Amino acid sequence: MDSERLAPLGLLASAISGRALQVAPGEPGEPAWTDGRAIFVDPDISAHHQVEALAVQASLLAAGSLHPDVVRQLTWRAALARRYLAVEGHRALAAIENLLPRSLRTLIDFDVAARADSPAASLASALSREAIADPPECFGAIRTRPLLASIQRAHGSAATREHAPLERRNPVLAELARDEDEDRAAADLVSSPVGGGGAVGRWLRQLLTAVRRLEGGGSPGADAPTHRARIGARGSANPKFSTAKAETLEAATREGGGTKYPEWDVHRRRYRRDWCSVQEIEPRLKDSTPFLVSDRYGLRRPLTRLGMGLDRHRRQAQGDDIDIDAAIEARVELMAGSAPDEAFYVDSLRRRRDLSVLILLDVSGSAAEPGSSAGTVHEQQRAAAAALTVALHEIGDRVALYAYQSRGRSAVHLLPVKRFDDALDSVVMGRLHGLVPSAYSRLGAAIRHGAAVLEERGGTPRRLLVVLSDGLAYDHGYEPVYGAADARRALAEARRRGTGCLCLSIGASTDAETLRRVFGNAAHAALPGAEQLSRVIGPLFRSALRSAELRRRA
Repeated sequence: MDSERLAPLGLLASAISGRALQVAPGEPGEPAWTDGRAIFVDPDISAHHQVEALAVQASLLAAGSLHPDVVRQLTWRAALARRYLAVEGHRALAAIENLLPRSLRTLIDFDVAARADSPAASLASALSREAIADPPECFGAIRTRPLLASIQRAHGSAATREHAPLERRNPVLAELARDEDEDRAAADLVSSPVGGGGAVGRWLRQLLTAVRRLEGGGSPGADAPTHRARIGARGSANPKFSTAKAETLEAATREGGGTKYPEWDVHRRRYRRDWCSVQEIEPRLKDSTPFLVSDRYGLRRPLTRLGMGLDRHRRQAQGDDIDIDAAIEARVELMAGSAPDEAFYVDSLRRRRDLSVLILLDVSGSAAEPGSSAGTVHEQQRAAAAALTVALHEIGDRVALYAYQSRGRSAVHLLPVKRFDDALDSVVMGRLHGLVPSAYSRLGAAIRHGAAVLEERGGTPRRLLVVLSDGLAYDHGYEPVYGAADARRALAEARRRGTGCLCLSIGASTDAETLRRVFGNAAHAALPGAEQLSRVIGPLFRSALRSAELRRRA
């Protein structure tokens, strides 16, 4: 009976943790705990306390708090485990605060959560001599042996290889793992709560994504082997970002030599200065292309509430300040025996658009592959790009659409389908439908150029870069491990400068692990078709913009 009563809570636990979870009855009187596949709660406590307990345990799984490398250090050390849980529990909850019901947000002690920005930092805090209060009773406990045994059963011998010391792994993958550490250290706590790095994003990924197995073959850009080894965070490092700004776009255009950008070399752990040359190439125009005017995928409604700037409005019926002039006039009218106007407040209202969006569309050869639904990947992503461009334009945002492909580091081509100041007309649609997938994808250079265009020409305080790609970064001298690290670094650079980043893979069957390696902590999601876009576009935009807003404030 207890199992039947708790079973419906599994959906909530799965949504928070981003993985399929069950909620099962534990021993009466014992604290809640998880083995990574189920959360065990006391069947005798109230439903509200059961929800609190499963929220904490699920958030630990979502935040990577129970990674085997961390859990092993807690084995046979109960006091250390409690100290770690006291810090990491608050940090994990804070990381998904906006996903929690208001009744559960009261569990978070933000002063404690601010002590650490990663599980490794929480463990370091627990190992220190600083005073740490015991965790609340609803935080439950960390049972290390059942958790590690469950992981071992799930992964078998692969898990043994996965958690082997770094020096015993492929050295290139070890370098990539350290690079991922730097990305995580640079990411803010609310980064990608709906994309691939966050709880709901991973949940949606399970519901919407068709898992791909890259087995070689296919169009150019899709034929390189992909490493699938999962590598956990080890240690921490100070993030290094490129601070060298590319020459201005106008100067590069006048010189006709393209714009030079650095590239991150994961093997040597440094940037290659002025390594890539990006040229803007006019796209081919396809005649007799109908202009898309209908909101085919229902994107306008979820996007309307986003991108609104605050204006101060006087003579409001309510607000956060007094309009002195209106208040004096109201007092005078009252003394004169007239009915005063009670609108004597000043309020901040969102009544103007202040968002610019640049959409980057992948037109490399791998996009010509058959999609997971009807048509090719290119057709699915092109339809999504058109729908996003039309919806954003019609609600008043500044929007630009660029396509990209490459043939080596000296020939990274961006094709401006619609610049920020271009009218949205049949010419733009003709350019879009004239795009033909070919060549390769030097994704990092395309992201850097797109971010530079957005920063220089967007013209609004809030900026969002949307990348539509199958996630396969590959070119001459730009193999998958190298390309993934460079693309992830380029996204981190843009986010660090206050530009929100959102990455969408539509119609592609690229596996989730590859997408995570390429897109990193940026908000991202994989959808089987453009029809699912309306379900996730609002939360994804909101997540990316909120992350950028926090960066600007910092």
